Amino acid sequence: MPSETLTQQFATEYAKGAVPGMLRAIRTIKRANNLILAGALAASYLHQAHYLATLGAGMFAWIVPAVFDLAMLSMLTITQTTGMATDAKRAAMKILVVVVSISAAVNFAAPGPLGLRVIFALVVGLVAGVEWVAAKIRPDFAAIEACEVSVITEVHPNRKLDPEVAKARAAKAAATRRAKQEAAAAAARAAEETARARAARAAERARARQEKTMVLEQAELDQLLTQGRAAYAKEIGAHRAP
Repeated sequence: MPSETLTQQFATEYAKGAVPGMLRAIRTIKRANNLILAGALAASYLHQAHYLATLGAGMFAWIVPAVFDLAMLSMLTITQTTGMATDAKRAAMKILVVVVSISAAVNFAAPGPLGLRVIFALVVGLVAGVEWVAAKIRPDFAAIEACEVSVITEVHPNRKLDPEVAKARAAKAAATRRAKQEAAAAAARAAEETARARAARAAERARARQEKTMVLEQAELDQLLTQGRAAYAKEIGAHRAP
């Protein structure tokens, strides 16, 4: 059996370390994004708080920017979370546009050179952009499969994979991924429909209880009025009697 060449040995070792290396890269990128996000939020918060303090906002100068920045982070998390209800994502996107616009406007309105004001306004956009990119970080499984086929072909030249077989495998893998994604989406839709049905039933039960309570209260009120009229008539009759 012929020995492997240096290129084949390198390809084998590369294939062994491809997945761990990719996972390390994803973790490193996410940690870096978290640091960027923290720095951008801190810069935006301190800049807005300092500006509002100069306007005489007092302690609110330190509370209001924190509320807006936390709202921005919360809305970004909702819009980028897989499986979140569509109406929740739409609502969060609308609030996000408002919050980002207000935060950027306050940063730009602060006194200082025009370039510095533009930079601080762009910091707010950086917060939204970094969080959006962080939510998109995931492996490209089609590229991984193509790399695997290439490595197998290089390491075992006598076992060349037929292009049609490789294409069929890639199509099968893509179909499996699509099926899993569709199943997850269907499960999310079913859960959303179940939650809506439960909420509708709860609202119907609450409405029925409210109507029943109103009927009972009306009956009690009618009874009191009837008794009052009877007592009044009796009293009038007693006064008219000789």
